[in-house]
Amino acid sequence: MIDSETNRKVVQDNWDVFNRGDMAAAAGFFAEDTRNHGRPVGRAGVLAVLKDIQTTFPDVHFASLESIAEGEWVSVRGMFSGTHRGIGRIPVNGGMLVGVQPTGRHFEVQHIHIFQVRDSKIIEHFANRDDLGMMQQLGLLPAQ
Repeated sequence: MIDSETNRKVVQDNWDVFNRGDMAAAAGFFAEDTRNHGRPVGRAGVLAVLKDIQTTFPDVHFASLESIAEGEWVSVRGMFSGTHRGIGRIPVNGGMLVGVQPTGRHFEVQHIHIFQVRDSKIIEHFANRDDLGMMQQLGLLPAQ
């Protein structure tokens, strides 16, 4: 029997570790063969992305506002924030920050993440982010 609340806790514990800046431990919540948006990336791929996010935004933070858990699936809506102090190397955030010099500006945008959890490991991840809003707040695109 699948315990939805246990799966919700796995996801929340992952965010808690992520917010403490321990990206290796955060990646440890993902299965070795995890998929991101349907593509196989593995735990090593997740770790590379998390480290790149941390390099680009050293004060990165995800505030979980609400979550829904149903069987293996957990959805989380939250606010994602950080200050652009590093240069992205991996095409995260739509690839819009790769090689971009830091603006030193802070942003806060809504994210929605969907996780599939099996045997206490995240095996699949999807996200919907406000990358346009982030780029506008960083001063890299004109505000509407």
